[in-house]
Amino acid sequence: MPSSAPAAPAAAPVAADSVTIHNFAFGPQVVTIKAGTTVHWKNGDAEAHTVTSDSGAFDSPVLQPGASYSHTFTKPGTYSYHCTIHPFMTGKVVVS
Repeated sequence: MPSSAPAAPAAAPVAADSVTIHNFAFGPQVVTIKAGTTVHWKNGDAEAHTVTSDSGAFDSPVLQPGASYSHTFTKPGTYSYHCTIHPFMTGKVVVS
């Protein structure tokens, strides 16, 4: 008999162009945008972080607390990224 229990929660995509780095996490973790949109990341932590594409599509400098980084996504696709300083920090931009 199939189980009616809900699946484990996953990071639901959020239609947004702004990501905050806080408590060693990117929030929202997954954003959905249209091609041509610029996504803005802001470091709200007390530690430095980066925003680095897993595929090499973009790479921020080291973002000190309060610093920001922006990237314009021109091609549809899914762009996974991480912080090179704290590799457990991951996020995704889905471009349609």
